[in-house]
Amino acid sequence: MSAEGQGPTPGEYIRHHLVHMTNKKQESIVDFSVINIDSVVVTVLLGMLISFVLWRAARQAHAGVPGRFQAAVELLVEMVDTQAKALIHNANSRKLVAPMALTVFIWIFMMNFMDLIPVDLLPATWHVVGPALGFKDYLRVVPTADLSTTLGLSVSVLLMCLYYNVKIKGLGGWAHELVSAPFGTSKNPLYAVLLGVINFAMQMIEFVAKTVSHGMRLFGNMFAGELVFMLIALLGGFAALSLSGSLFFVGHLIAGTVWAIFHILVITLQAFIFMMLALIYLGQAHDAH
Repeated sequence: MSAEGQGPTPGEYIRHHLVHMTNKKQESIVDFSVINIDSVVVTVLLGMLISFVLWRAARQAHAGVPGRFQAAVELLVEMVDTQAKALIHNANSRKLVAPMALTVFIWIFMMNFMDLIPVDLLPATWHVVGPALGFKDYLRVVPTADLSTTLGLSVSVLLMCLYYNVKIKGLGGWAHELVSAPFGTSKNPLYAVLLGVINFAMQMIEFVAKTVSHGMRLFGNMFAGELVFMLIALLGGFAALSLSGSLFFVGHLIAGTVWAIFHILVITLQAFIFMMLALIYLGQAHDAH
């Protein structure tokens, strides 16, 4: 394609779409000074949107026959509350955890939903607007396809788990659990110290593994979905550039439609899984070993 002077090659097209609009160039694999501005802006805007929607739902709620909007919100609230009651047995904790789980579910669903917007629609608009405003010509609009977003969410869940471990068990009780579970302890001082070190190491590995897998699972699924949409978009590009591209165009329509329908299930399921794992981890923080 680029050899004919008509546009980027498929590899260049995909690489361009996988670059974030950042505040600076990344110098290493882990660089906390780099901010993916597009992910932050989209995440904040979607967070404000769902906060407004839930606020409107709360203001318009009434005891009579609910409308469609109120019924849909009540269905979501009931679903999340049922899961929270099954996993969080402390009623006081559920006053905070259940609304948090509802917000997380809707927020992640909306971030995932951005993947259903035609892959070139917003970047093509930004291609005209961005450079004119002095920004670079890069834009990714699926925050959950950004590892920093998903790991940020999972670290937030970890911090809440640490908070409830201390709140429910007390600092001393949780410290005792860290050195006595999962392998127990011993009356022999030497064995007690050895088991304590092993137990503490296992607990730290568990916290790290749960947090990393929690964020990586969501990121991996959404990143893969984003790549598939790019590949499907390339079929449309080949159809436009080829005289015999009618088959590419038909394939583009069929593949895009099928994958979009299937992806509705994926984005919903991934939001539900993330919410459920958050509730499970918080429930474990309430339970003593």
